[in-house]
Amino acid sequence: MRIRYSAPGRVNLIGEHTDYNQGFALPIALPQRTFVTFDPDPSGVLSVSSAFGDGPVRIGLDTVPGQVTGWAAYVAGVVWALLNAGIAVPGGTMTITSEVEIGSGLSSSAALECAVLGALVAAVGADLDRIEQARIAQQAENEYVGVPTGLLDQLASLFGSTGQALLIDFRDVTVQPVRFDPDASGVALLLIDSRARHAHAGGEYAARRASCERAAAVLGVASLREADPSALHRVTEVDARRARHVLTENQRVRDCVAALASSDFAAVGALWNASHASMRDDFEITTPHLDLIAATAVHAGALGARMTGGGFGGCVIALVPGERAEVVGDAVARAVRAAGYPAPVITRTHAGSGAGP
Repeated sequence: MRIRYSAPGRVNLIGEHTDYNQGFALPIALPQRTFVTFDPDPSGVLSVSSAFGDGPVRIGLDTVPGQVTGWAAYVAGVVWALLNAGIAVPGGTMTITSEVEIGSGLSSSAALECAVLGALVAAVGADLDRIEQARIAQQAENEYVGVPTGLLDQLASLFGSTGQALLIDFRDVTVQPVRFDPDASGVALLLIDSRARHAHAGGEYAARRASCERAAAVLGVASLREADPSALHRVTEVDARRARHVLTENQRVRDCVAALASSDFAAVGALWNASHASMRDDFEITTPHLDLIAATAVHAGALGARMTGGGFGGCVIALVPGERAEVVGDAVARAVRAAGYPAPVITRTHAGSGAGP
């Protein structure tokens, strides 16, 4: 029985580093996907081959954190997390291919986890809803791979829908579709890959999360979702700025949903600009390279632009009047080249479908 399953990468339209603070975010699934082909067998070992690395990696079905490293750790982590959930999976041969660029901030890791998870769950016929699947995939990344991400990436990959953004409330763990079809209003969504690769495991992501947790503890709240902005003077200057980003970003997500309800993409663009400034000045997760891309896009006619993803590299998204898309792309390419950075990869994209066979 051959099983095929795939899952998409994602772009977060707005709501960065809010997931582990029990706030709000508004991602879309991308058209680019990771594909898994799985042939189960009774061998008791999972043999995994991928374009990500050399030769097949053999993963024991009783694997534990630390045994498998590199890209295959994400696969092993899913096997381990499923077993923790009481679901024993079969061995077999698995082949993985992907259209989601690694390190670009488009969540290639969640696409990999969710595609592998879908194939393994299909092989045993387990009945898991998408929230449960997201938690299992997150556990694989957090506890096996060792990257302290929130649920945003997994939920976006699993719940994605064509022409829809996803309003995620991380306190209640609910997902609400929000129409997102800028093309219908003559507006293009540009995805600008800086080609500057980031690595969450490098410690900066974990440092931001720890800062938010310290601020919440000082303020006596379970998460920054409940924090009182007027009380931020009680925490250190750096932690206060981190918390201020989270609090203002949550409001920007809600405002963005309201603007999308009336297809007011000028208002959405202004919120994206404010979000980028907050990530640059308060959360300090952008780079001069990303700042240049966002500022150039806006100067050339974009309604708004912001870094998307965990930070320190990756992609910028821009909302651009359709007739200005080429002009904006050319301006960004020229500015980046003049600054000595790698040539960006600029594509026009849209909200795609979620994980599935």
